Amino acid sequence: MDLTAESERGRVRNVGQILHSAGKQVRILRSIAWPAASRDAFLASGCERLPEIEYPPLDPEPIIDLVRQARREIFPGSPVDDWLEATADAIEGGARMLAGAGTPVFFENSRQLYGTPREPLRYGNVTPLALAEAVHESIDELTKLHLGVTPKPDRSSEEVASQIETAVAARFGESSPEIEIVDELSANALATSSRIRIRRDARFTERDARQLINHEAFVHVATALNGKAQTDLPVLALGHPGTTRTQEGLAVLAEFMSGTMDLDRLRRLADRTRAIDMAIEGADFVEVYRWFVERLDDPEQSFEAARRVFRGGTLTGGAPFTKDLVYIFGLLQVSAVMRAIFSAGRADLLTLLFCGKLDAMAIPALAELTVHGMCRPGVFLPPWVEDPRFLFAFLTFSSFENRLDMAHLTEVAHRLLAGVPVLGVEVGR
Repeated sequence: MDLTAESERGRVRNVGQILHSAGKQVRILRSIAWPAASRDAFLASGCERLPEIEYPPLDPEPIIDLVRQARREIFPGSPVDDWLEATADAIEGGARMLAGAGTPVFFENSRQLYGTPREPLRYGNVTPLALAEAVHESIDELTKLHLGVTPKPDRSSEEVASQIETAVAARFGESSPEIEIVDELSANALATSSRIRIRRDARFTERDARQLINHEAFVHVATALNGKAQTDLPVLALGHPGTTRTQEGLAVLAEFMSGTMDLDRLRRLADRTRAIDMAIEGADFVEVYRWFVERLDDPEQSFEAARRVFRGGTLTGGAPFTKDLVYIFGLLQVSAVMRAIFSAGRADLLTLLFCGKLDAMAIPALAELTVHGMCRPGVFLPPWVEDPRFLFAFLTFSSFENRLDMAHLTEVAHRLLAGVPVLGVEVGR
């Protein structure tokens, strides 16, 4: 590929435009969303009856025809064409998945796009379930520490909306998304590039509000806005299954960088993998809901957690939605990519991770396109990327610690604390 030639740049622009036209018809989360009334009906039934969910029909053929049209102008073998080919595959897979919503066909396509808990990940021999179990084991080592009473969700939707509105205005200016309080929403809050919706009767903790700002606004909204500015490559404005792992990995990393991640949140991410595995093994919606109730002791939260697993799939078990497997591996992947960027002395590549909705594996292609004036580095960036000094320190320490065998030092510390009297002072109130 010779991007110095206008004919080649024109070809790439055309393919990107066709894929954008195809991808904007594949609205996965919107297409498989459950009405808010389904939760109230389920809880009112005594949590014994499977929800009755209908999904809007989707004819995938017009989308697949556009993808075929794009592929006729893709010539694999260069980083840019390989990225376009991977994007085409993800968009087609998403269309085929939505066409099978409510049937086992949905799951068969979901597993191709996001994987399954027991299948090794592409870039290693570990499985998502093994990662989730490792998270649980690590948490269990620390939960002997009692951090006092869990903060109560005492902030109203109006208070949180005001806090988010102030934060996004400072970060995005005139490009800020509208903050809207709505009566019905399947979750406490949902964000797009143009709007952040908050359910009126939802209640939040102070940490919840900051987590929404850093996860939803400073990553998902920022990358959407940056993608919309890509006039030559509008496909970067679209989230599709091929971008999910990197998007959620960046968003979870943002929670660590902003201090809004805690053990309960980390456990919930790992629990999603366990729940997906249960559903694949045959557990139905009610069984997975009950499992979450035992862990969360909150009927509404348990319904929402089970809904994430079964949306789009079959509620009788065997065919769930596997998208939520990507969070932990996505975090590891983007951390590894950032560590490689820093160790190679290539901090110039950092903003490319935020130039739109993308897979981190597309960085070589996007760098080449940037050099030739076809891709713009991200303008809207999280605070910890604008000033990456803490990010450097975080990644450096984690890399340093991973190289050491800490077992002996940990044993010495355990012996030091053995027999130390309890002070009767609680931390975390």
